[in-house]
Amino acid sequence: MEEKQDMQHTQDQVIEIEFFHDVLCAWCYALSPRMRRLVKEHPEIRVIHRAFALAPTPESLIRMFGSKEKAKEEILNHWRAANLNDDEHRDRPDLMEDKPFDYPYSMPGLVACKAAERQGGQQAHWDMFDRIQRAHLTETQNIADYNVLRQCAIDIGLDVQRWEEDYRSSTIIDEVREDLSRAEAYGITGVPTLVAAEQYALVGAQKYEQLERWYKEVLEQLVNEIR
Repeated sequence: MEEKQDMQHTQDQVIEIEFFHDVLCAWCYALSPRMRRLVKEHPEIRVIHRAFALAPTPESLIRMFGSKEKAKEEILNHWRAANLNDDEHRDRPDLMEDKPFDYPYSMPGLVACKAAERQGGQQAHWDMFDRIQRAHLTETQNIADYNVLRQCAIDIGLDVQRWEEDYRSSTIIDEVREDLSRAEAYGITGVPTLVAAEQYALVGAQKYEQLERWYKEVLEQLVNEIR
């Protein structure tokens, strides 16, 4: 009886889960709807969205892969693998393959999400993140293009004038850098990564059953800590 009461007490508290992700990340695209389902089924969870730049600049893609062309070729192979994991197989590498623009880099989209967060908190960040990912991975638009990001802000119902002001703010990049520093402090080297209660990590686009199993294990650990 005491254990059951402890578990109920823990579930009555807000449990913070930090969701480290990048707008470029096809594996994050697969995990995000599963996280939304987890929150719906466990309303005590509060998701904190954290930026993680896999490719901060166009030059970083060249450094990692040797050329822009090789970067796109290799990354689209990641899309194909991630698409097998995605529950609805929404990625369209076949469409992106023929697009004439260079493969996008991370920072414009990450800043766009932070600008949305300034206006509507964590929920707006999440909605903007999902919308940009759909533009990138399903619609195969150039999410390094400001006009594409602006349309995403309109699509999720933001005050676009305010979003534009926040996007162009001289301090918005600092909010992205704070998340990157936090990831480094945790020792995070890839995304998606979840961190619950600042100590329990789960890496990768886990299927929903594994995600829920991990969360229940976190709850058990937290119960043991308060005894």
